[in-house]
Amino acid sequence: MSLHITSLNTGSNGNCFYIGNNEDAVLIDAGLSCRETENRLARLGLTMQKVKAIFISHEHSDHIKGLPVLAKKYQLPIYITPKTHLGGKQLLPAHLIYTFPSNTGITIGGLEIIAFPKLHDAAEPHSFTIAYKGIKIGVFTDIGDHCANLIHHFKQCHAVFLEANYDDEMLDKGNYPYFLKQRIRGGNGHLSNQKALELFVNHRPDFMSHLFLSHLSKANNCPELVRRLFNEVANNVEIIVASRWQETPVYQIGLNEAKLVLAK
Repeated sequence: MSLHITSLNTGSNGNCFYIGNNEDAVLIDAGLSCRETENRLARLGLTMQKVKAIFISHEHSDHIKGLPVLAKKYQLPIYITPKTHLGGKQLLPAHLIYTFPSNTGITIGGLEIIAFPKLHDAAEPHSFTIAYKGIKIGVFTDIGDHCANLIHHFKQCHAVFLEANYDDEMLDKGNYPYFLKQRIRGGNGHLSNQKALELFVNHRPDFMSHLFLSHLSKANNCPELVRRLFNEVANNVEIIVASRWQETPVYQIGLNEAKLVLAK
């Protein structure tokens, strides 16, 4: 009894997360091309045949650019809010489109997916938890700040994909224009290393086993810096820095233990 999870990619160049049990899986976001999604799953020993639905967090291109081809090829239900669908400006088959209510579970096979609103500069942005037989995974990226909703769900998760987008000093000293720096740190942009660390230290449950640091900025963060920062306070939580260039290994998350699953 476990969930298999991986980040296929996370960053401004594309986001896609796979969460599934032995029979059913979902993708959270589809920011890679169909071919690249297939190739990365194959390298991990996973298959699109288990994927039963795609859930979309918001309309920015790094979360939806692979959606039309992927959904059409595999005839997958697309769970997307009306405002996100409108903002994405993509031609999606009407028979594949489903909306989802906030804070209400949706059953996909043996999985229960709950969407809840988040702080981000998009039309109708949501984060997600995916649960199976008491095991809960959180996908919490593209967040301007940690609100009460996020804290509530974070406390329930055995493993989390959590944004750690930028280091404050690197952003300050970097070449981004002032307006973009303000957009990133303005409360509806992205989560800094420090704010992600505060959430982790203050609200992680005792049973959390894995933290996947996600959506790192190429210009304003450093994988080794953020890994050291979180490892200093990790205790028994394994810290994985998810890449913007390649998939992570598959991790098997259970109620009592979690382990790395090597690709076949």
